[in-house]
Amino acid sequence: MCWMCVLFLSAIALQPALEAVRAYREKHAAQLLRQFVELLRIPNVSGDTDNIRRNAEALRDALAQRGVDARLLELEGAAPLVFGELKAPGATRTLGVYAHYDGQPVSPDEWAQSPWAPTLYTATIEAGGKPRALPAEGETLDPEWRLYARSAADDKAPILAALAALDALRDAGAALTSHVKFLFEGEEEAGSPHLKQYLEANRALLDVDVWIFCDGPAHQSGRNQLVFGARGIAGLDLTVYGAKRSLHSGHYGGWAPNPALLLSNLLASMKDERGGVKVQRFYDSCTPLTPTERAALAAMPPIDDDLKRELGLLYSEGGGAPYAERMMAPTLNILGISCGAVGQAARNVIPDTARATIDLRLVPGNDPDDLLDYVESHVRTRGFFIVRAEPDLMIRRVQARIAKVTRRAGYPAARTSMDLPIVREIIAAAEQANGSPLVLNPTLGGSLPLHLFTEQLGKPVVIAPIANHDNNQHAANENLRLGALWYGIDLIAALLTLPAEPGRP
Repeated sequence: MCWMCVLFLSAIALQPALEAVRAYREKHAAQLLRQFVELLRIPNVSGDTDNIRRNAEALRDALAQRGVDARLLELEGAAPLVFGELKAPGATRTLGVYAHYDGQPVSPDEWAQSPWAPTLYTATIEAGGKPRALPAEGETLDPEWRLYARSAADDKAPILAALAALDALRDAGAALTSHVKFLFEGEEEAGSPHLKQYLEANRALLDVDVWIFCDGPAHQSGRNQLVFGARGIAGLDLTVYGAKRSLHSGHYGGWAPNPALLLSNLLASMKDERGGVKVQRFYDSCTPLTPTERAALAAMPPIDDDLKRELGLLYSEGGGAPYAERMMAPTLNILGISCGAVGQAARNVIPDTARATIDLRLVPGNDPDDLLDYVESHVRTRGFFIVRAEPDLMIRRVQARIAKVTRRAGYPAARTSMDLPIVREIIAAAEQANGSPLVLNPTLGGSLPLHLFTEQLGKPVVIAPIANHDNNQHAANENLRLGALWYGIDLIAALLTLPAEPGRP
């Protein structure tokens, strides 16, 4: 059977269940919103051990209340993984649903209200939205209302959506067509330091046919999207040295080397005027896009002009290449530079050191250590002697230019083939939940530890974001558009009721 026929038949089979789910969440919208508020009230900053456990136990119990065989997977010194399994009689396929329940740190004084006091607004704060009371049962909810709280978008929204989808399907008497395994992580915002160890220790338990990663925002055009990969990440801290102590800028200016200038020139040498990375071999290992991926790129809505207007930019890097195309290439970014002081805090001194932090984003084919090696080689070609610790006086007396390099842990990119039959079925189900074609994005610009699932577990991953693109994730006043939550419920319900695999009962 041709894959287009499979998608058509899938759409027909899904419709009754999806209609029932929509009717359920429209009837119970106020109740679902209150459940979400209660979940968001639990502080969830990664590293806050007590509250992280509160979150994990609450999610375990919420899954168990819905008939899921739920438990906490634990490692010493790590946040618990919430695992749940729900078996579907006669199913031959297993779906994995991943989300994370931890959130980024907060600065409460930057918020319009407490990050842990979820507040409903009639629109975005920037558009003049006003706080309003939570709706009563039976009251109509405007999909444009925004709920403000830490992790409202990143990443408790899909967790609530999954719980609500289970409730709606049970209420409708709709049977799941796949076994389902839920995995909710509590350390994603800290870089998932224990995830690899968790996966190794629970490989058999986590065996699925495909993982659905419920994280990330909608496309910048505002349209919902499916994403089939994420860039990897690596980085380094770079320190350049001048004299062994700060010097008077009058007595020594023009004589003593200035590390601020040395570092600035070094960083400037790494990129050309168009934003291309000049580090040798930087682009050599990139895996070419497939014809399907190139077609998906070509079909993505243009957003560059709108983004430039929104961000106050007259031009972008890449010589005019569109945003989507630029996300398919590795990058070298300067995250910050530190040297001396400026403005009223400035002193008349030549500083003794200058520091910068460099961030690399990787695409499939790039090895994190290799790209860091290439950057270090570039530093050497500019005349710098690389050290791993503070240079002593002996090194200072024999090396004219010294740079200390401290590497930051990273991981490679990952990308799933858009041509896999299961991926095509997921696309069909998601587009039915959305009610219109989705943006199909080969690679997310940000980084997620997908490689642990695609390489370590050897399974494909599809990213299914539900949050609005303007959700302020990681920042103050994080928010979720209510319409995005409703879409998330429909989406997960559609995925849990995918038709049986072609050729199988």
